[in-house]
Amino acid sequence: MLKKFLLFIIAAPVALLLALNLWGALTLGKHQPDPAAVRDPAANRVVMVFGATGSVGDGLLKAAMADPDVEKIYAVTRRMSPRLESGQSSGRVEVILQQDFTDYADIVDELETVNTVLWGLGTTSVGMDPELYRHIHVDFPLAFVEQWLSVRTAAPMAFHYVTGMGTGEDESAQWAQDKGSAERRIAELSRGTGMRSFGHRSAWIMPTAENANAGMYFGESLLKPGHLVIRGIDLGRAMLEISARPEELPTGTLIDNKDAIDYAAAYRAYRGI
Repeated sequence: MLKKFLLFIIAAPVALLLALNLWGALTLGKHQPDPAAVRDPAANRVVMVFGATGSVGDGLLKAAMADPDVEKIYAVTRRMSPRLESGQSSGRVEVILQQDFTDYADIVDELETVNTVLWGLGTTSVGMDPELYRHIHVDFPLAFVEQWLSVRTAAPMAFHYVTGMGTGEDESAQWAQDKGSAERRIAELSRGTGMRSFGHRSAWIMPTAENANAGMYFGESLLKPGHLVIRGIDLGRAMLEISARPEELPTGTLIDNKDAIDYAAAYRAYRGI
């Protein structure tokens, strides 16, 4: 009996992992990068990053800092991080210390110049008060987009929001409904303007190399077959690549993890990295 129990303990997670990878391999990937896509070299001239002190946002910031077409980076944050400090000291990043993420009246001059927004600001729903979670993941980005569109409506403009796999207004979880609502409402605000919005329904986002460990790399290898993992810097590259293709994806397009992997690959091929 003990032997059977131990075998079950070992076999159950293996079976789950195989099932997840099979599901991902069969269902993910709805948008393929066009090899002949029109590119706009000015599409990412000025980038604004939110959530740069978090695991996801750090990868987005790293991608923007390495992109040669990005001339100016604004990082809107409540606190500093080693990458922000390095970027600020080098002149590559201008840090905007912001306490109220529903009021951007003090940075309208900066907003007038921004082309691409990488929104990695967020937190887990586990143990979080639902109203506070909704405030962070719905009210914050909506307030920003409304303020941005009040001072700028001319393309190129792109808003990339990391909402996560499982997001959707038809889902059972409240957090998923809230983020799905935000995706829809932001897309509605963008219509008739020069802004395109994208909801990135990413799976597991690996931290940057500076913050990853051996266990994370092992986990990455286990999830790769099903396209269920992407490195944070590659997610940022995918966002920048999508922004640089102004005629390829319409506003409101939802980007799953395989889509982002493919656009990151297109970015690396274009840059030769």
